[in-house]
Amino acid sequence: MDGRARIAWNLRRLRALSGITQEGLAGEADVDRTYISGIENRSFNATVDILDRLASALKVDVQELLTVPPANADQPPNQRPGRKPNSR
Repeated sequence: MDGRARIAWNLRRLRALSGITQEGLAGEADVDRTYISGIENRSFNATVDILDRLASALKVDVQELLTVPPANADQPPNQRPGRKPNSR
């Protein structure tokens, strides 16, 4: 798994564990929601500064975004599309 895929996997996993939407994370990290989506879809390559802001918003150390997933790990769940009740 390359670095971009690892970050995408961990970002989605950590968001799902936190119950935070892309929109909510974007607001907390002061980045655009489409940028979060681009990172998770591996079409954007996040800078170290952005990774640091995302980690802070998720209340984890930045190394959590770089963790190698277990070989047999399932893909993190997708949240249903649309606004979530607590995302405002």
